[in-house]
Amino acid sequence: MEQLNRRKVLAEVLAHRGDALVVPGLGTSNYDLFAVSPSDLNAYMWNAMGLTVPTALGLAIAQPQRRVLVVTGDGEMMMGIGSLAVVAAQDVRNLSILVLDNEMFEETGRQPGLSGVRADIARMAEGAGIPRTMSVRNSNEVARLASFLLEEEGPALAVVKVGPATDKPVYPTMDGPGIAATFRTALLGHP
Repeated sequence: MEQLNRRKVLAEVLAHRGDALVVPGLGTSNYDLFAVSPSDLNAYMWNAMGLTVPTALGLAIAQPQRRVLVVTGDGEMMMGIGSLAVVAAQDVRNLSILVLDNEMFEETGRQPGLSGVRADIARMAEGAGIPRTMSVRNSNEVARLASFLLEEEGPALAVVKVGPATDKPVYPTMDGPGIAATFRTALLGHP
């Protein structure tokens, strides 16, 4: 299987982000987002494993005119897998989820993850009622991701099989209140 570079995939998708709100999962998703598309419209998450999709769902409901994109890993998505049923039930048309699936728990020592055994996150999303899903396993399929996630109607989920992180981590601030104030100001015009 081709090992896609997570940061290159994310850079290609986010080159088309416009004014989309982006909510990354913790760890490597934060580092990759900050490296390729730093923006005050990124709602960086720290120490909130399993809460990325619920946070993005709240934003999508509160900001129906804005595209909201989740960028997360397979471990974090598996921890919050039940949130996909809530997303489907709410039928938010402006929410998309990008799962960068390296089949491991990278942040805690690269232990094997569940998606490398039998779990198929895209099929689980379908079972939860997400109407549009996509699995990407090679570079030829990456070009379709940006329109699938950022232009077409949601809710949608794309799983991209990637290799382990090889790029140097680039860290956004870990100041939670500062992140929230910056994001609110960029979104609403005031903290």
